[in-house]
Amino acid sequence: VFNDIIDRENDQAHPRKKNRPVASGQVSVRQATVISGLLFALLILLSLSQPVHQRLYLLVYIVISVSYTLALRDIPVVDLFCIAAGFLVRLQFGGAVFGVPISEWLFLSVLFLAMFLSAGKRLNEQINLAKRASAHRRSLMAYPAGFLPGVMFMTGTSALVTYSMYVVSRHALVYTIPLCCLGLFRFLQRAMAGKGGDPTESLLRDPMIFTVGVIWTLMIGWGIYR
Repeated sequence: VFNDIIDRENDQAHPRKKNRPVASGQVSVRQATVISGLLFALLILLSLSQPVHQRLYLLVYIVISVSYTLALRDIPVVDLFCIAAGFLVRLQFGGAVFGVPISEWLFLSVLFLAMFLSAGKRLNEQINLAKRASAHRRSLMAYPAGFLPGVMFMTGTSALVTYSMYVVSRHALVYTIPLCCLGLFRFLQRAMAGKGGDPTESLLRDPMIFTVGVIWTLMIGWGIYR
């Protein structure tokens, strides 16, 4: 909500984001500020019941999110790392809550996958917005032609390799690697064609990625809980 308040003017220059509640005027800035404040207060109250190390993860996540919204998103490359950092903090927080150690391979796999998806989202915005890109996000104009696809190639390969190392000792899960490869290739194809770089949108609207996601989830569930 805080992000949408700060982004409202930039979102108005985006063909899809201009329909967001705050950007479109359906929700006033004052109403959104109240909602954001209430949610933050609820977060503080709920976090009081958490151990100190878990509250630390929440604090780090808030600092990253606010810093990204206010300044870091306009710095090329740094914006990609900020998005990835958010994924990594959520990963570590989930491990802390459930008492599950996060292995080095899983950490690296999530890092590279987050970078891959972030670069895909930026590339899609760069393609679709063209000359209007700077009006929506200043960092987009700082990425030269070929840079974002290069980042996707590099991080996508790294994500696949580190994921393979993570599951190779888990026997049944090794058979999910071809599915992951297919999903990465399909997302790369969509992003480079300007058909959608948002991971959630691609998952819900692209039949191939959705099918890959469902089969992968079933295989993971069978591999762990069989």
